Amino acid sequence: MSNDHQYDPYANGHGHGHGQQGHGQQGPDVTQTWEGQTWDTQFQPVVQQQQPPVTYEAPSQDPYAQPAYEPAYEPSYDNTAYLPPQGAVAYDQQQQPYAAAPAAPAAPVAPVGYDTPAPEYVPEPAAEAAPAASAAPAGYSSPTTSGNTRITDAQRARAEGRSPVIEPGLQPAALTAVLGLLLAGGAAIGPYGLLVPLVLLQGLTAAGWFRLNGMWPARQGIALAFAGGLVADAALLATGREHAAAAILGTLGAWVLLCLVLQLRSHADPDERMYGLMAGVASAALTVVATGHLGAAPDAVVVGGIAVAATVVARALPLPGPVSLIVALLAGAGAGIAAGGLNDLGGGSGALIGLAAGVCALVGLRVASYDYPSRFVHMTAGVALPLTAAAPAVYLLGRALA
Repeated sequence: MSNDHQYDPYANGHGHGHGQQGHGQQGPDVTQTWEGQTWDTQFQPVVQQQQPPVTYEAPSQDPYAQPAYEPAYEPSYDNTAYLPPQGAVAYDQQQQPYAAAPAAPAAPVAPVGYDTPAPEYVPEPAAEAAPAASAAPAGYSSPTTSGNTRITDAQRARAEGRSPVIEPGLQPAALTAVLGLLLAGGAAIGPYGLLVPLVLLQGLTAAGWFRLNGMWPARQGIALAFAGGLVADAALLATGREHAAAAILGTLGAWVLLCLVLQLRSHADPDERMYGLMAGVASAALTVVATGHLGAAPDAVVVGGIAVAATVVARALPLPGPVSLIVALLAGAGAGIAAGGLNDLGGGSGALIGLAAGVCALVGLRVASYDYPSRFVHMTAGVALPLTAAAPAVYLLGRALA
């Protein structure tokens, strides 16, 4: 059959043979087809042409798609879809479920049939997590109060079953002994001779208590507490030792109100303001209470200062815990007996004042040793708290036994 005799099966909506077509002009929607010999689509030779690697950006090709025929056929590889032979397919044309990083060329793989499923992707085992951060360096960091999520040294010590208490050591004990001897010497001189070491004691107490509570810098709180101590000293000097209790308690009440007003003006969180209020009131109270050395009897101050000095030095010696405690108390009582024998109190009263001052000094040392304190805490609170804590005992027992 010749190529110029065309057959249109869509003419007039149905086909009636070849007689109805003729050679007239055809409609615009007529598609010309070839009636001669065409290609055998059952078998196609493999074209030995290197194909570019298949990527996800290019659309996937259907290997079963039939070539699109045009009225004027021009044999070209660009217009002909590549058809792989049946029963074999190139490995690089199989769509991989995951894109892999560029690597060395893979070894040739034997061809597989179309019915054979693609090999499953086996993900590589995930890399093991990095080892935990190295342990914290030796030595103790400063305690934290809020805003820091790391575990503190005290929390780590509790988790490991260790005590979070570190004694100040021999150097702060030596400074405490020096300050105690200065108080004793100042009391022997007179009220104004006692005022100089007392002001130093109050300054160390105010700064050390805030630092012990992890609140640093706290310039306003420290200044307010220190000012309370100075006001109490001035009030006591103005009214005399007979009205020492009124001067101390009146100043303490006024400074509690000032601490409350200071925290009300703060823009911190409520919890932080409450914590600051407690620290400020406690610091002011301790600083004002230290004025008790100025209001006590001079002989009691001499005994108390010497007894505290002996107690803290004995406690700092490298002895077992219970033995060190007993030795420290005996040292305080012995120092009280020796100092009381040199003044009008006598040995018995001196021993009682010395023992009471020693007990209070050990309490102050314990407070300054709590919660892994820093070196600054040891050199401030560790120095001042033993003498500050002994002030009420010295004042009360001195007035009772004088």
